[in-house]
Amino acid sequence: MIDKILLEKIISNIQEAIRVVIINKVRTFLTALGIIFGVAAVITMLSIGNGAEKEILSQLELVGVNNIVVTPIPDEEDENGSEEDEGVQETTRFSKGLDLLDVNSIAQNIPTVRAISPEIILETYVIKKGRQNSVKLIGVTNSFFKTSNIHIGKGNLFSKEHTKNAAAVCIIGEKVEKKLFPGESAVGKQIKVKDVWLKVIGIIEEKLISDKAQENLGIRDLNQDIYIPVKTFLTRYKDRKIISDVPIDYSGGGVIIVSGANNGPKKRIPRGNYHQLDRLTVQVNNSNELKATAEVLSKLLKRKHNDVLDFEITIPIHLLKQQQKTKQIFNIVLSVIAGISLLIGGIGIMNIMLASVLERTKEIGIMRAIGATKQDVILQFLSESVLISLAGGIIGIILGIIASYALEFTTGIETILSLNSIILSFFVATLIGLLFGVLPAKSAANKNPIEAIRRE
Repeated sequence: MIDKILLEKIISNIQEAIRVVIINKVRTFLTALGIIFGVAAVITMLSIGNGAEKEILSQLELVGVNNIVVTPIPDEEDENGSEEDEGVQETTRFSKGLDLLDVNSIAQNIPTVRAISPEIILETYVIKKGRQNSVKLIGVTNSFFKTSNIHIGKGNLFSKEHTKNAAAVCIIGEKVEKKLFPGESAVGKQIKVKDVWLKVIGIIEEKLISDKAQENLGIRDLNQDIYIPVKTFLTRYKDRKIISDVPIDYSGGGVIIVSGANNGPKKRIPRGNYHQLDRLTVQVNNSNELKATAEVLSKLLKRKHNDVLDFEITIPIHLLKQQQKTKQIFNIVLSVIAGISLLIGGIGIMNIMLASVLERTKEIGIMRAIGATKQDVILQFLSESVLISLAGGIIGIILGIIASYALEFTTGIETILSLNSIILSFFVATLIGLLFGVLPAKSAANKNPIEAIRRE
């Protein structure tokens, strides 16, 4: 019996709240604007945060959690391609460049290293049925697939015989297979890359790499490359450590100094890309060893390169963490904006409810005179404030969903909507209605019924 009476009271309060809201719909809408924009900001903020988290995790998977990347710095001509001034000669030491000897030294001298993956890259073409297609040919070891989190979908990795004998074999990306062998498997078939016929022994699983990830992390679309053993690359294609027989003087360090006629001034001729390798990925055992290993690696390579700093060492996970920190700051700013909007919305609800109490003083007096208790009056005004807040919350959720999709469409920023964010928005809207409706409700309940009825 008690439950039935309570249910009737709740239904009656809701109906009365709906009636009051409909009568004052313009004022109610203006009051709820703060809640609308606040909830919309919460929805948008959480969707951006979810998208950023997914992007960071996917990028971590691409670069590897415990990887250190070493990239060579080729020697280049000055901006105008000019020679050195007469009588001026470079005094930088000579460096042999980044090569396979460095790989062996790292493996033998740094105990925290789990795997090392050298890479040599050549922009070339593949020929199929008389047609040329541009492709990147990558000289690698099997460690490359481990450090890059790449799995072989079909076929196998390079065998010891392939590596030792510089065999003409290759592993290709899935996009290369689809382009060259549409509708059929490429494993076991031959492809001609530049002037060399290669046998396909494996196909890597497709790895989704966005254009943004390629730009931010400096990585390639691995699905469009052709991979061959490093020794095969150096033997059958190109080895930059093999130089011509031009008489040179290496006293200029990272350049070639050629003597002029009659012992005249020497010319500075840039060596170009004298590095045997184009990239070196070093994977350590634990992420907490990254910084220390990078420092030891830098000292080792500098010593091997005759104190010439012709390489750059980066730790991708540190770059990603910095990027993540920046996005977190952005989310905090959004949270503050959303909080301010919700606070303003709550104050607006309290203000309009206090005004409503003053306008309905006589009505409150009549309610009390015919038997309504203070609790009934409190429930009545709380119902109205919660209804206004929930109405604003629903509109805010719709606006937030639209804003999230619009933001992704216009800016390319990935946004992910979740059920949790919608539930949180409902909870926040209800809580604000309750908190900011308490004061007006108590103010209404505490009015003297007789004085309220007499008031004009």
